[in-house]
Amino acid sequence: MLLIDEANRCLQCKNPRCKNACPISTSIPEVIALYKEGKNQEAGKILFENNPLSLICSIVCPHENQCRGNCVRGLKGEPVKFHEIEKELSTEYLNSLHFDKAAKNKDNVAVVGAGPAGITIAMILALKGYKVTIFDAHEKIGGVLRYGIPEFRLSNKIVDMMEEKLLELGVTIRPNTVVGPVLSLDKLLSDGYKAVFVGTGVWNPMPLNIKGESLGNAHYAIDYLSSPSVYRLGKRVAIIGGGNVAIDAARTAKRSGADEVYILYRKGEENMPATRDEIREAKEDGVKFKFFHAPLEITDSGVKLAKTQNVTDENGRISTKILDGDEEFFECNSVIIAVSQMPKTNIVSSNTDIDTNRRGFIIIDESGRTTKKGVFSCGDVVTGGKTVVEAVASAKKVAKSIDEYCNNL
Repeated sequence: MLLIDEANRCLQCKNPRCKNACPISTSIPEVIALYKEGKNQEAGKILFENNPLSLICSIVCPHENQCRGNCVRGLKGEPVKFHEIEKELSTEYLNSLHFDKAAKNKDNVAVVGAGPAGITIAMILALKGYKVTIFDAHEKIGGVLRYGIPEFRLSNKIVDMMEEKLLELGVTIRPNTVVGPVLSLDKLLSDGYKAVFVGTGVWNPMPLNIKGESLGNAHYAIDYLSSPSVYRLGKRVAIIGGGNVAIDAARTAKRSGADEVYILYRKGEENMPATRDEIREAKEDGVKFKFFHAPLEITDSGVKLAKTQNVTDENGRISTKILDGDEEFFECNSVIIAVSQMPKTNIVSSNTDIDTNRRGFIIIDESGRTTKKGVFSCGDVVTGGKTVVEAVASAKKVAKSIDEYCNNL
C-alpha cells in the first residue's frame, strides 16, 4: 500500500487516541492532513520542532503500544501506520535542514552524556543561543542509539546525521571523556558552565547473582551490543531475559553467525516485556524460545535451569515460582545475560551532594533539578531503561527548566 493510501485511511478523530497515547503528544492528525495536501516540509517541521528525534522515534518506538496500538481503525481492522509516514516526512525534512551558526549570546551549558536526552537538550539549548558542550564517554555520540540498538534496527548514519546538525548549530563535542573521576561537576561549574545536564544512561548490567557469571563464556547484553563483532560466541547461544534488550542480543547473535540462538525466560511468552513486534521479528530471524525456565548456574558448557510456573497474588501481580527438584541442563557455547541495567557511579561517587535512590538512580524534582545547584538530569539515569521518545519528552521539559534557571541567575 502506498503511504498516501495509508494517510487517507486516517479518520481525523476530534479526540485522537493516537496523539494521546504518544509520550510526546505528536500532532498526528494535523501531520497526516498536511501530508495529504502535499505539504511535506510543513509537516516535517511540525514533527521536528515537537520532537528533534522524530526520525529515530519513527523507527524504534514501540508503536504497537503507542500511536498504532491506539488507532481507532485498529478496533475492527488494521490501524493506520503513522510511523511509516513519520519516517518519510522526517527523513525528507532532515535531509533538507541546514542550520547557520547563529551568534551564541547566552551562557555555557555542559551536557554530560550524548544519548537521546542529551542530544535533545543540546539541540534545544543551542537553538536558543546557548554555548553547549557535550561530554561523552564513547568515541561517537548517540549513547544507546549507537551502542545499544543494533545497526540492523537503527542505522548509525541516522545518528551521524544528528551529530552533523549539532555541529551546524555550533555545539562542541568532547568524545572519550568521562565526567566524574577527573573532570568533576564542580570543575565544570567553576570553569564557567552555568548549568550542567546529566544524561549518562544505564550502562552497568544487572547481574543474575548466580554461580558462573564470571566464566569466559558468560557475557552481559549491554556490553555485547556495544561491539558484537569482537565476541566469539560459538554455534549455540543462550540469552537470559525477556525484554527488548534480550531480543536485540538474540537477533544480533543470529546475524553474527550463531547457528542456534535460544531465549530462556522464566515466565510465558504473554508475560514478556518485549513488544509483540520484536518477538515476532526474532522468530522470523530464527530465534527460538524456551519459556518457564530460570537459570540456576552457568557452567563452561551451558546453563543449569529450573522449571518454573506463574503464581498470581490477590492483587493480580504475577510472580515466578521455581519448582523444586525439576531441573535440566541446557548445553550451549555462550550465555548472554539481559535482565536489566543500572547507572554507572562515575559522577555520583565523586559528587556526594547529588542524591540517588537505593538503586542508584539520580533523584530530581518535577523540573529536572538534582539536589546539586545548577545540575539537572532526566532520562534512563533517573527512571531506568525507558523508550527513546520518553527520554526526549522529559528532555524537552528539562531544557525549559535550564533556560529558566540561567535567565534567573
